[in-house]
Formats: sequence, C-alpha cells, structure tokens
Amino acid sequence: MTKNLEGTPIDMAYQITDEEALPVLFDLIEHEGWCWAVLARSTSWGAMRLARDLGPGKTIVTILADGGQRYQSKLFNPDFLRKKNLPLPPWMK
Repeated sequence: MTKNLEGTPIDMAYQITDEEALPVLFDLIEHEGWCWAVLARSTSWGAMRLARDLGPGKTIVTILADGGQRYQSKLFNPDFLRKKNLPLPPWMK
C-alpha cells in the first residue's frame, strides 16, 4: 500500500506482475497507439481482470495516468527486457 492510499477503503486489489502487464502495454501500443507505462499497464490489466471476474454487464473505469516516454530506456529496450526475462512484443524481436 502506498502512502497516498493509506486509510482509503479498498474493496479488493490485484497484484499484477510485469510478465502479465507488459503484453498488455505492448498490445495497447501496437493496436491502439497508446504509449502508457508502469502504472497504466498495471491498471489496464487489473481492469481487464476485474471485468473477467465480475462478468458481463458491468462498467469499469480506470485512470491511465503514466505515459511511457520516460521509460523508453527500459520498457522499450530489448536487451533490458531480455536481461530481466520479460516478454518482448513481436515488433521488438
């Protein structure tokens, strides 16, 4: 729990790994043209997991607040991703 959320009532939370979230990030870049980063990829994957868990007919809103431009040296660096055993998108191989 981060300090800015201390005391906030939270119904549930998901722990999202880099291995789960990076394919979502790369898919959003390739198919939607959205260049998001660490927080946004995790919230996107969390929103998709929540949608799956809640089932059809629900509305889910998430905030994508972290652009990917500051993370190019890591998230968009194939050598870095390979070194960390993280997935690479097809267009980066």
